[in-house]
Amino acid sequence: MHVLSIPTWIIHVSSVIEWIAAIWLIWQYGEVTGNRAWWTLSLAMLPALVSAMCACTWHYFENAESLEWLVTLQATMTLVGNITLWAAAVWIWRNAKSTDIATQVTSTEGIKSKQ
Repeated sequence: MHVLSIPTWIIHVSSVIEWIAAIWLIWQYGEVTGNRAWWTLSLAMLPALVSAMCACTWHYFENAESLEWLVTLQATMTLVGNITLWAAAVWIWRNAKSTDIATQVTSTEGIKSKQ
C-alpha cells in the first residue's frame, strides 16, 4: 500500500464512497418523483464505479504486474461509463421534453374547454 500516500488514499476511498452515495440518492430521487428516467442515470453510473474500484484495487496491491489487466478494465469501464452517462442524460432530457409537451397540451386543452 506504500504506492500512494495516505492523503491520496483518503481521496480515492472518499471518492468511491461519494459515488456510491450519489448513485443511491439519484435512485431515490427517481422513486420520489416517479420518474424512472433518473433510475437510468443511477444505473449508468455503475461502470464508472467499477472503474474507480479497479484503480483502488490495483494501487492497493502496489501496482502488481500480475494485475495489470485491471488497468485495461479500468480504461474500458471509463469509456463504457462515459457512454452510458451520456445516454442516460439524453434519456432524461427527452423524458423531460416529452413531459413538458404533455403538460403544455393538457394546459392548452383546459383553456380551450373553459372558453
